[in-house]
Amino acid sequence: MLPWRRLLRPLAVLTLTAAALVAPTGAAQAAAAPSSGWNNWSCKPSAAHPRPVVLVHGTFGNSWDNWLGFAPYLVNRGYCVYSLDYGQLPGVPLFNGLGPIDKSAGQLDVFVDKVLAATGASKTDIVGHSQGGMMPRYYLKFLGGASKVNALVGLAPDNHGTTLLGFTKLLPYFPGAEDLISTATPGLADQIAGSAFQQKLNEGGDTVSGVKYTVIATKYDEVVTPYRSAFLEGPNVRNVVLQDLCLLDLSEHVTIGLTDRIAWHEAVNALDPAHAERTTCASVFD
Repeated sequence: MLPWRRLLRPLAVLTLTAAALVAPTGAAQAAAAPSSGWNNWSCKPSAAHPRPVVLVHGTFGNSWDNWLGFAPYLVNRGYCVYSLDYGQLPGVPLFNGLGPIDKSAGQLDVFVDKVLAATGASKTDIVGHSQGGMMPRYYLKFLGGASKVNALVGLAPDNHGTTLLGFTKLLPYFPGAEDLISTATPGLADQIAGSAFQQKLNEGGDTVSGVKYTVIATKYDEVVTPYRSAFLEGPNVRNVVLQDLCLLDLSEHVTIGLTDRIAWHEAVNALDPAHAERTTCASVFD
């Protein structure tokens, strides 16, 4: 990276973050949204948004800290929104997504059934960050999820694995998580490129019929490397590079899910393509 780009990068991040913090949240839409926020089990999908949205956190995350920004963003737009905890290890609080990924997919299966029963919907949409964008593919492919899911949107998903070095880049964001690297963490092992889990997941094709896939990746991803390894191949797939939407957006692996309203705007386009609006740098104000 050239020296001037090193100087501009933090400036651009601060500018976009500040814009996101002061951006309106859609007061008119918020009036019709569930007052208790997400995981409101009395929420009934509207005609405008007939499918509930299930949010799937990433490695070391949990059902609330990964979605403090994006879940209200969706609720304020009239969606019924739910998030789950998965991949817990015994005796390890808060840091989830560390258990065997096939077992985590089973937890997602149970949770989706609960959401569909509560809302009366026939299908859901899933948005996942990092492992949360990849793990649902196992549910779709091997656990019958394809009949219950309309669309899967991945924010920086590690669809074709990463390296252990990539996971260590996450540690500064999660104080105390470093100790877990030296313990039994099958969820990490499953995500390493070339693992038996990755081979099974991707053998025979990346996708299953009947599901729409969107991948939103960032060039500055320091965990999923190269960043294009997040992309999928197959019918009903749209792969998006964040910087093609907004050159100034310098979000990396964590912030694309936590604070990036440009990525969120494009995710909403994937949830409601009939009413999609072009995503640009100005989308931070939407």
